[in-house]
Amino acid sequence: MRHAPAVLLAASLLAPAAARADGPSPPPAQSAQARPPALEVTIDRSKVDLKGRQIEVKLSRAASKVRVKVLGQSGAVLAEEEKPFGGAAAGSPLAVTWSPSSDEPVARIEVYGYDTEGYWAGIAIIPWNVSIPHEEVQFETNSDVIRAPEVPKLEASLQKISEVVAKTSELGKITLFIVGHTDTVGSAEHNLALSRKRARAIAAWFKGRGVKLPIAFEGLGESAPLVKTADQVDEPRNRRVDYILSVEPPRLPSGDASWKAL
Repeated sequence: MRHAPAVLLAASLLAPAAARADGPSPPPAQSAQARPPALEVTIDRSKVDLKGRQIEVKLSRAASKVRVKVLGQSGAVLAEEEKPFGGAAAGSPLAVTWSPSSDEPVARIEVYGYDTEGYWAGIAIIPWNVSIPHEEVQFETNSDVIRAPEVPKLEASLQKISEVVAKTSELGKITLFIVGHTDTVGSAEHNLALSRKRARAIAAWFKGRGVKLPIAFEGLGESAPLVKTADQVDEPRNRRVDYILSVEPPRLPSGDASWKAL
């Protein structure tokens, strides 16, 4: 199994409201009007770089510091880093890096942001996704019909998907994402539509075989080739479909691409 680069992530709030970092909550006599708005911590998911071990955070108020805790798939703490920001203005991009104790894949990153008044809030992201290796289904020209001889390939892929899910269900709600690609033969518009139809056909096949996971699909046509070629080049390696298990939708190219629920 190879781990795909993580592009799109799952987040859950660690603190429903800002808390004081230096003591208990204000006494009941303090009026609600005197309290500042809840501190918000957000993460730019496009700036999460697992390979470069860096994350970009923003606070809704002036930032004192940011603390990051990185956990591996075994539950072990891979890194804990704290970086001061000296009152950086609200909304400023705050980059934090970490140095892991091992090469274990990252399963969870906890981020805590502290404002200059001593309040804090936290958010957790789950940068986990897995691309399922598989044998490509071969479609007839301009067709999205799955032929009987191709079914064993999908059955083998289904077995691999089930094995991964059984081992990682504790990570949260996992979704199966299916994205189709084509080579450059034909017009870009035709290839985009065809890749979507084929991705949907495979998604429907998995659903029809009793897959309980949520399933989403999209087609990218010839816009994301595995092998770059000139136009109108018949390249079998570009006629492919990706099967990705992830807690949150993988990032798609900008434009009209969007995940579609089956």
